[in-house]
Amino acid sequence: MHHLVVGAGPAGVTACEVLRRHDPQARITVLGGEPGAPYARMALPYLLSGKIEEAGTRLRRDPDFLDRLGVELIHARVAGLAPDRDAVLLESGDELGFDRLLLATGASPVRPPVSGMDLPGVEDCWTLADARAISARARAGSRVVLIGAGFIGCILLEALVTRGVALTVVEQGPRMVPRMLDAVAGGMLQRWCETRGVRVRVRSTVSTVAAADGGLAVELDDGTVIPADLVISAAGVRSNTGFLAGSGVETEQGVLVDEYLHSSRAGVYAAGDVAQGRDLSTGAGAVHAIQPTAVEHGRVAAINMARPGTVPYQDSLNMNVLDTLGLISSSFGLWQGAGDGASATLEDGAGYRYLSLSFAQDRLVGAICLGYREHLGAIRGLIQSRRRLGPWLDRLKADPTALTEAYIARVQASA
Repeated sequence: MHHLVVGAGPAGVTACEVLRRHDPQARITVLGGEPGAPYARMALPYLLSGKIEEAGTRLRRDPDFLDRLGVELIHARVAGLAPDRDAVLLESGDELGFDRLLLATGASPVRPPVSGMDLPGVEDCWTLADARAISARARAGSRVVLIGAGFIGCILLEALVTRGVALTVVEQGPRMVPRMLDAVAGGMLQRWCETRGVRVRVRSTVSTVAAADGGLAVELDDGTVIPADLVISAAGVRSNTGFLAGSGVETEQGVLVDEYLHSSRAGVYAAGDVAQGRDLSTGAGAVHAIQPTAVEHGRVAAINMARPGTVPYQDSLNMNVLDTLGLISSSFGLWQGAGDGASATLEDGAGYRYLSLSFAQDRLVGAICLGYREHLGAIRGLIQSRRRLGPWLDRLKADPTALTEAYIARVQASA
């Protein structure tokens, strides 16, 4: 049996480890598109901030752990999947056959479609090479324009502030992290960043980037021109599915998978940022590009590759937790609200504290927290378990901070 894993990120590496435990005699190969040991992209901002060295970005401390597992790591990029045989086509022109295949190809950054984004000094922050290029230009006092104030952008924001740059953030949405926070929380986060010296422009788009005076000039849609020594694009990502055209693997935003993370093609599975599975809150297909989901995908997919159809994946909860210059924000599930369901909010603008709960009947289905960190486990537990709140619904409406007590009470009531 030959298990082939395409992608050496969190999903792919976890899958290799689990495959070895469940199929000790199998041949396992993992394809990684970058040189060096597998690393975590989410660790790159910590590298930029100086909190870790490059070795700290590795997914496992031992750079030779795959060799010790008996897993062959090949540094190669995949160009396609043969439609008529079980083989992947490599960019080198070679082929590699498989008995079972895991697609863990992740995602790639999407740059705004404006002129000048290919100029020197315009960078993504998606690879180690990107991080090295940013480190060389993001010196104390240098002028940096960050395009995008989404989840990735806000993680980069903290690293850049730590480096002492003069930072301007440009976000086309109506607020910071618009896919995670509502208007109240997004507004608080913006004020928090501005009080710490960050210029934030929301409802703004970049029209052009041009070379100017030995650096760059970023022009916005309202005509404002911002001089910069470095421009970083963090405008979003897209699942890496283009190479699957004509392969028999069905895709939408990502690879469509069933409850066992199996795709529409026999013997082919998907995990991580490229997999479009069922959302816990909506029941619809969704790509949840967060590392905990990728790791769990890798674990479940690997078990089912070794023993098909044995372990279903328990759907994904859309959740994000973000630390921006010391202010913790988080969102879970249907944080926008659930139709005609009830809600409860608690707002302290001066203290940068906000809590918003969304209910469907007597279940908690969504939440936003800003400035609170003590309730995150209880919120996740109540939403994932779909526990009925009973009398605690009215108590939470009156006091949204009673989440931990509500969770403990409902667990005990069902024991």
